[in-house]
Order: sequence, then C-alpha cells, then structure tokens
Amino acid sequence: MLTRRLHLPMFFAAAVAAVWCSRSAATEPLRPPSAFAGIADRQARSVALFGEASKVLLHPRCANCHPPDDTPRQTDLQVRHDPPVLRGPQDRGVPAMQCSTCHQDRNLSHARVPGAPGWHLAPLSMAWLGRTPGQICRQIKDPQRNGGKTLAQIQHHMAHDELVGWGWTPGSGRTPAPGTQAELGALIQAWIDTGAACPPEEAAR
Repeated sequence: MLTRRLHLPMFFAAAVAAVWCSRSAATEPLRPPSAFAGIADRQARSVALFGEASKVLLHPRCANCHPPDDTPRQTDLQVRHDPPVLRGPQDRGVPAMQCSTCHQDRNLSHARVPGAPGWHLAPLSMAWLGRTPGQICRQIKDPQRNGGKTLAQIQHHMAHDELVGWGWTPGSGRTPAPGTQAELGALIQAWIDTGAACPPEEAAR
C-alpha cells in the first residue's frame, strides 16, 4: 500500500505532463482574409491582415531563426542555442560547425534534431526577435533589408519555401506555428492587395 501511495503522485505528474505536451503541440488557428472583410477602411484592413500574419512571424518557430545577433534561439522560451554556435559570414555557421553539420534536410526524430532543406539563419537585416509587428513590416517592405525582393517574391517565399514550411512540421513535440503555410501565404497576399500598410510604431515586446 505504501508503494502505491508513493507512485500515485508520480503517475499524476506524468499524466499532467502528457496533457500539457499534447496541448502545447496543438496548432493555434489563423483567421482567414475573409474574416477582415468587414473592415471598410482599406488601410485599416491591411494593417489588421498583417497583424494576423505577425502571429506566425513572431512565433518561436520563425523568430528563433531571425535573431538580432549571431546566436540562434531554441524552444518556445527562445533560449540560446545549445551547443553554442555562431552565425558565420554566410548565416550558415562557421567552419567545422556549419548548420548542416547537425541539421539535415528533414527532422531526425530519434535524435530530436530539427531539419529542413537549406537550414540557416535569416540575415541580420531581417532580425525579428524582439521586434514589433510594425518594425517587421517595414523590414519586409525594404529592399535594402529584405535581400532585394519584391513583395510578390516575399509572398512566394512565405507561402512556398520549404524551410519556412518547417515551422508547421517541427517534430519532436515542438509547438507548430499558428495556422498553416498556405493560410499565411493567403494573409500576406491579401495584405499586399490592400496596399501593404504597416502597423504603427509601438514599444518592442
């Protein structure tokens, strides 16, 4: 009887942990562009559309690879990468410690190592971690900071890039980005179609 009493709290803790993990791995929804059709003012609708898309852009699955320094982040708590690594001159690590040394073109479930084709950090000019939706919006629109891309190219990248798509299939119990990649692409296209207006400046989160 004593043994059973000692094991009950452990069993209860394990059950709570299992429920919590299943909830944390659930995909948070994104509202579709049609949900904003009732906003009569075109600019206000555009701002609202980008605000919805920013739920993805600021999510750890995206922002962790858009750091403002040389160190990628990990987990939903956005802790520094362990083992320690550096960005390197091409955003793909340094000699003998390239991103591809550990990160393959797919998730390695047994090793719990995430992976997708072309694993690398976003350039410093596109840092999102610690930025506001308005700041990210202006980065995305600025060819001097977005790699010389047009808005159409930005939309295609977000809607179809395989590394971006990893955010919804991160594996090993990681929390997926909200919605789906197709839903993000639709929001970004609707944002462009309504004038690509940016949210006002605000204090960083």
